[in-house]
Amino acid sequence: MPTTKVLALSGSLRAKSSNKGLLRYAQANAPQGMQIEIADLTDIPFYNADITEQPAAVKTLLAQFATADAFLFAGPEYNYSISPALKNAIDWASRAPDNALLGGKAAAVMGSGGGMGTSRAQYHLRQVFVFTDIHPINKPEVFANAFAGQFDADGNLTDERIQDGVKQLLAALATWSLQLRK
Repeated sequence: MPTTKVLALSGSLRAKSSNKGLLRYAQANAPQGMQIEIADLTDIPFYNADITEQPAAVKTLLAQFATADAFLFAGPEYNYSISPALKNAIDWASRAPDNALLGGKAAAVMGSGGGMGTSRAQYHLRQVFVFTDIHPINKPEVFANAFAGQFDADGNLTDERIQDGVKQLLAALATWSLQLRK
């Protein structure tokens, strides 16, 4: 079975973010044949067409997008939508000629936040996928509540039910990515 290279992106820039915790858990528990690399969005400037020389952080991110077979997105909900950091990363990648960095690739979405656990942000992100031709899996869905004891003080995922959901999500992503690459 071929290896599935997954680029994971957190919409939160905080070091102890529960969304980064979801990605760390996914990386440590990836199924056999899957490699997860977590992108660092900290130094990515807002997309601006006037920037003619891409900063080093952007070049690194775009190279990560290019080598990925699939994507794993985890993000908080900001004002009923996706976070600027996550949308910005997608905006940079979507400017490649012929949408070569994003188009036709599989994606999985999860997130941690308040009351509804990023449900609106996840659904809004799926709308962005339509234009970028990213193909998300529909189920399972992973919605975590960052304030309900599912994470420790460092943002690490501790809830077994959510952990199982992440593992199921990764298995589904591996299967979907392989189907799209046939």
